[in-house]
Amino acid sequence: EEPVLLAELKPGRPQRYDWKSSCETWSVAFSPDGAWFAWSQGHCVVKLIPWPLGEAELGCKTSERKSRGGKAETWSRGTAKEKTLECGQIVWGLAFSAWPAAEDGDTDPACAMGLPCLVLATGLNDGQIKVWEVQTGHLLFSLLGHQDVVRDLSFAPNGSPILVSASRDKTLRVWDLSRDGQQVQVLSGHVQWVYCCSISPDCSMLCSAAGEKSALLWSMRSYTLIRRLEGHQSSVVSCDFSPDSALLVTASYDACVIMWDPYTGEQLRTLRHVPLHSTLDSSSEIHTSSLRSVCFSPEGLYLATVADDRLLRIWALELRSPVAFAPMTNGLCCMYFPHGGFIATGTRDGHVQFWTAPRVLSSLKHLCRKALRTFLTTYQVLALPIPRKLKEFLTYRTF
Repeated sequence: EEPVLLAELKPGRPQRYDWKSSCETWSVAFSPDGAWFAWSQGHCVVKLIPWPLGEAELGCKTSERKSRGGKAETWSRGTAKEKTLECGQIVWGLAFSAWPAAEDGDTDPACAMGLPCLVLATGLNDGQIKVWEVQTGHLLFSLLGHQDVVRDLSFAPNGSPILVSASRDKTLRVWDLSRDGQQVQVLSGHVQWVYCCSISPDCSMLCSAAGEKSALLWSMRSYTLIRRLEGHQSSVVSCDFSPDSALLVTASYDACVIMWDPYTGEQLRTLRHVPLHSTLDSSSEIHTSSLRSVCFSPEGLYLATVADDRLLRIWALELRSPVAFAPMTNGLCCMYFPHGGFIATGTRDGHVQFWTAPRVLSSLKHLCRKALRTFLTTYQVLALPIPRKLKEFLTYRTF
């Protein structure tokens, strides 16, 4: 089943061709509860859009959101209203906190610390990180420390107010929002711009990708380097962990995605992006298929990739070839909806597109594997007194 374009949102401002304009959508993000979508639409602006989109938008192929003098818009979806965040600088990275909205009778750890229940961090061109309260659109913190573009951001998924940032200054920095955004650690080890950072769902590891042939794996407990993941032939630009933390994928300009066991550093599989039509000139393959982004689906059975050959690809975890394609122009990033069924992609011209994604009912075998791997490392699985084939299945070695 090929992805279907549900909606395409375009910036309402006319494009300008000077460097200050920067129309690119470098980052898109869904809030962990799926209630909000953040779109860095260029022009130093971020849109906070209540999800789901309105029927009018999902029913047509394109929809323009007009900006009226930079003021926050009051387009409403129930009680939630769309907001415009004027960041003052080109926006490169976006990340929602993993703090859920508090329900009646619940004690949310973030709210208990006096923090908002949902925040959005924005990484800016001048090295600043601005952190916003989602419900009100108010600016909470301006985090200073990076000396160059903040390219990517990642919140710890366990509800703790820890934020990791990746920058062109070749460092990663760790911030604690419960301590007024205090800088906790600076991670140095890259020799090129850092493009991407991803914290594992169990919050034990951090992966970072820079303009180098290797990705770095860090401990989130000691903030020390665990290992270098070497195997790509060109710059690694994107990375993501599976929902159970048992797998790590890295995407590179070499047109390959490598699937790793982050605990052992073993390469489990390589997914090669080849031209859709064999008649294309193979000599240009490396350039046209250079990867931009990779992400796991919420249940952990699919991957989505965006490459320079103008295709969105969806891969099944156990197959070496894509199961679906969709044509898209100048794609830069992709992100799954937290509950599955949709993929959002950002483009170089500032657009964001929403695509259908395969819906799958996970097998009981996969659900059991996912539940076990959430708290067992590869080494712990291998030490269990169980049959070898079961160990291979639990460690994703039965591809």
